[in-house]
Amino acid sequence: MKLNVEYKDKNYSVDLNHFHSLALGFGPGAENPNAFYINPAQIVPIRVGDFVGSVAEGGSANCEVVTYCAHGNGTHTECVGHIAKDRVHVSECTFNPNMLAQVISVELVNKEGDWVIDSECLKDISFESVPALVIRSLPNTADKKNRIWSGNNPPYFTVDAMKMIVDAGFSQLLTDFPSVDREEDSGALAAHRVWWSVPQGTTDLSSARRDACITELIFVSDSVKDGLYLLQLILPKIHSDAVPSNPLLYSLIES
Repeated sequence: MKLNVEYKDKNYSVDLNHFHSLALGFGPGAENPNAFYINPAQIVPIRVGDFVGSVAEGGSANCEVVTYCAHGNGTHTECVGHIAKDRVHVSECTFNPNMLAQVISVELVNKEGDWVIDSECLKDISFESVPALVIRSLPNTADKKNRIWSGNNPPYFTVDAMKMIVDAGFSQLLTDFPSVDREEDSGALAAHRVWWSVPQGTTDLSSARRDACITELIFVSDSVKDGLYLLQLILPKIHSDAVPSNPLLYSLIES
């Protein structure tokens, strides 16, 4: 199946049979990255009375219970509910799950012992007028897929870098970091707050970017070149501030 996309007076075709998944999964045989000392996800057969949800254990069908925390157990998409007093769910965000995205590669810099993306890293990038920005940090080593980030002070975005991204007009940000903020920041969540336009010291969402989301713990293969793509952001309808997600990139072929 193919579809046509128009951007800046140019026409592109998209082959929906070929895509790049940016998701890292959890469970047996998956990548299972981990962050923030969150327990690994568990997937076990349900046990109710004499019934066991495992054919291997003699049950009539497989029926499993998943224990999972989105923020540390794989690719996830989060909304402003992450920092709100009131419950705000990702499923409440109103955006087209099919959107144009710009993929960029950014070399990390070291600031006072921390590896970061700051405004200097982004100053020479020509941002496109599209909804989503996908950032591949460099170096892009394969061990990102199953890395234990906990306690290792992962890279993050400085406030000035996040302001540049917001000012460029993006409403979806996808990163291979476990968080856009420093692992230990005394609860400031400064870059998150810049992204959602929620000032420090308040939970007032009256001026917040309620439909903006952040997708963390992705992996962008080196086979994906920098440039424009069609992004399909697949989300389950779970009423939570963050949910597991599967971002798919489709190449744009100029007609």
